[in-house]
Amino acid sequence: MGSPVVPVAPSRGRLRPLGLDEVRITGGFWARRRHVNATVSLDHCRDWMERVGWLGNFASPVEARRGREFADSDVYKLLEAMSWEDAYDVPDPVVQAIASFQEPDGYLNTAFGRPGQQPRYSDLEWGHELYCYGHLIQAGVAQIRTQGEGELAKVARRAADHVCATFGPGGIESVCGHPEIETALVELARATGDQRYLDQAALFVDRRGHRTLADPEFGRAYYQDDIPVRQATVLRGHAVRALYLAAGAVDVAVETGDDDLLAAVVHQWERTVARRTYLTGGMGSHHRDESFGDDFVLPPDRAYSETCAAVASVMLSWRLLLATGEPRFADLAERTLFNVVATSPAEDGRSFFYANTLHRRRRGTLPAPDAVSPRAESSLRAPWFAVSCCPTNVARTLALLPGYLATADDRGVQLHQYADAEITTGGIALRVSTAYPSDGRVTVRVDRTPDHPWTLSLRIPAWARGATARLTDPDGAHRAVAPGTAEVTRRFRPGDEIRLDLPVAPRWIAPDPRIDAVRGTVAVQRGPLVYCAESVDLPGGRDVDAVRVDPSAEPADGPDDTVVAAGDLTAGGESHDASWPYGPADLAPPLAGERSGIVLVPYHSWANRGPSTMRVWLPTTDARGRS
Repeated sequence: MGSPVVPVAPSRGRLRPLGLDEVRITGGFWARRRHVNATVSLDHCRDWMERVGWLGNFASPVEARRGREFADSDVYKLLEAMSWEDAYDVPDPVVQAIASFQEPDGYLNTAFGRPGQQPRYSDLEWGHELYCYGHLIQAGVAQIRTQGEGELAKVARRAADHVCATFGPGGIESVCGHPEIETALVELARATGDQRYLDQAALFVDRRGHRTLADPEFGRAYYQDDIPVRQATVLRGHAVRALYLAAGAVDVAVETGDDDLLAAVVHQWERTVARRTYLTGGMGSHHRDESFGDDFVLPPDRAYSETCAAVASVMLSWRLLLATGEPRFADLAERTLFNVVATSPAEDGRSFFYANTLHRRRRGTLPAPDAVSPRAESSLRAPWFAVSCCPTNVARTLALLPGYLATADDRGVQLHQYADAEITTGGIALRVSTAYPSDGRVTVRVDRTPDHPWTLSLRIPAWARGATARLTDPDGAHRAVAPGTAEVTRRFRPGDEIRLDLPVAPRWIAPDPRIDAVRGTVAVQRGPLVYCAESVDLPGGRDVDAVRVDPSAEPADGPDDTVVAAGDLTAGGESHDASWPYGPADLAPPLAGERSGIVLVPYHSWANRGPSTMRVWLPTTDARGRS
């Protein structure tokens, strides 16, 4: 095939990604989810697209077209997921329908350009034409890297050629209201060696922020057309748009050697993580415009935290990791994967969260299994949405997940995410065994090795700060290792084992006091997993607003990956007279409740046991049982 089987293939950078042909996840947390994705979710998504007519749009007359203006993109994301998933063949009838629908000049969109529809590119603000091309091109790249250049890749290249001819120098001097095509064009340039695609991506990045689009009701920051990328200091506006644009800017910076552009995105990432990111790694606190809030505006009950934003965040963090080699980017990717991406799909793979709240005040309503949910913030996972970008985004992310586990460089191999896996690259074969994240022990066995010294690097997560992580080398020597990167350099022999023991005991997490919405509360994290209280675990049918916890007593492990926290339950869930929710601070009455152990479950598992209330940030009591 001549092309690495990876989602991202930079030509330069600190680290080289290992592909799906070099890394195989063999068991554990992610293997179970990938199995459900491959055997259930991909078919589920295809069935729904047939049911709601999105696949049929490529063979339908104008008046029969169904779905939103960006429905084509979800078809393309599904095809990409199928390309990455080695158990699947991309369905030829669907590809042939798409190829037949494409215009002779490469234009391809079911919502624009035909008689009775708006003209091509007449609504760059909201039409999503270039956004749809981006996902088409990503699907084509996936096919090139897994199967060679088939019909889907040819369709994608014709579309990319059309974009370069239409939006290149002397063409339409504008951008799409929804970034995404930038990173797709760079990846196509990497896969084909065609410089035009990289040049066009760089042109789109440089045009952004110069007010080329109409001013929307949410303001130009909504689609990042307010400030040039190089001048921005934080990610703002629509969270998915902002993160896709940042990922594309990193791709352009890496391929062109633009260190200033890369540094600008790193700074934006740093401030966003420090001030605009939820404990789960989720991003975006506004429902109205699906956007980032201001610094420290992170309300748990109004967290939008869109699943697609989590996918885009992982994409950005991975690119920054490859460019810089800095483990902090893998830290955020891990947090986001375990606590947002893994939360979206139900255990059976047939329903999904679009938005990911951190506090559900009312028990949800089970959606009908055969109905489209009109609301992104549905109270429980829904089988399909009127806007179903998230199910297909999760599907493609889980399909390509092995490509996010490890990298290599001239010195050796680096492990960034932990799972049972087999890794084979450059004469090195490793077998990783672990029950992570339930257990913190990670064992790496060397099955094959070159006859010269090389370095095995293991990421020590930032969440291990303040506790002791230990590394044991093949000679049995132990040493404490701090968050960052731990290395073992030696002339390895087949059968050598390196063991990493990470301190995954549950611990209290306190918020920055500038996050007003959760001041005075605490949360529990165990390893990379965020925990929550769920009403199905509380006695007497109570809701989670009755919970108060005592942070003076450390939380402890319970059965089946639960955590037990000391605390009490208020009588009826109210600590004041029901007629008025406020009172003098020094006269707050004691909580007339019962002292008990509060059972907490991993956040990613909530709402799998029926309608419930839930919260991550928990109010505290002092020793006298007062708020």
